[in-house]
Amino acid sequence: MKYRFTLLFVAFGMALLADIILGSVNIPLSEIWGTLTGHEGNEIYREIILNHRIPKALTAICTGAALSVAGVMMQTLFHNPLAGPDVLGVTSGASLGVALLTLSTAALPFAFVSGWGQVLAAVIGATAVLLLIIVASVKIPQTVSLLIIGMMFGNFAGAIVSIMQSISNPDMLKLFITWTFGSLSSVGWEQMWVMVFAIMGGLFMAFLLQKQLNIFLLGKNYAAGLGISVMRLRFLVILATALLAGTSTAFTGPIAFIGITMPHIARGLMETSNHRIIFPAVILCGATVMLLCDIISQLPGTQGTLPINAVTALFGAPVIVWIIIKNKG
Repeated sequence: MKYRFTLLFVAFGMALLADIILGSVNIPLSEIWGTLTGHEGNEIYREIILNHRIPKALTAICTGAALSVAGVMMQTLFHNPLAGPDVLGVTSGASLGVALLTLSTAALPFAFVSGWGQVLAAVIGATAVLLLIIVASVKIPQTVSLLIIGMMFGNFAGAIVSIMQSISNPDMLKLFITWTFGSLSSVGWEQMWVMVFAIMGGLFMAFLLQKQLNIFLLGKNYAAGLGISVMRLRFLVILATALLAGTSTAFTGPIAFIGITMPHIARGLMETSNHRIIFPAVILCGATVMLLCDIISQLPGTQGTLPINAVTALFGAPVIVWIIIKNKG
């Protein structure tokens, strides 16, 4: 087990270093070392490293870790290998919030609509759906029914967004579509501490629940027989997942497949479903894959970029197919 974690740490370190080095401008390793140690060097390289590459890499790490842990909790809660952090409709709620801001308020200043305004709108949208899910979880004891309700919330929000897209101003529509592509470059140092604080809160909640989640793997009735409040556990899992997925979506836009695929990769590597092992492993897997996807999206050596959402989909879709084929029996 230790050597597997060692390999994950090595892969993570290499991906982090490569993400800082590679891009439209490839930066020498000596310049990175000099910048990090405070030695004088090329000012252009220093600006790129400190104000672009490092914030982008930290955003990739936080997003990958948050979505991956949220995916583990959702798959455990619903006992469904294809459940992800977006099944509760939180991501769709965040998208609806941004759509209401960008597609219906063309008179607002562009800086507000595209900066903190988008973040606040996404948080409000995700929170609204979260409150609806919490109310539903109190009224509905069946977990599968809650899953269906979450999907319906997501479909309802998606329908409203589609209607707004069809009647919106072309300039505002372009701004919203760009947001839906996902971006790791939109988080600067002034926003970083807010994102990190919120995601760390969600991860802390998840680690506090790992023992109860291990018991819940054996079944709801077994967990209740050991004195675990299933309703309370479900509420806390929903809250932690919404915090992780909602925060990630608010700052980076919707990023698909990471939350669904990373838990399976972590379980395959660790050969266990023990959350005490899976949580650290899936954090490393999610962070590493997000860094690799960011490298691919930057098209190193060229001036072009790809949407990060498209790159994660290209990686995640084959994994989903493999999961379905593997579990066909």
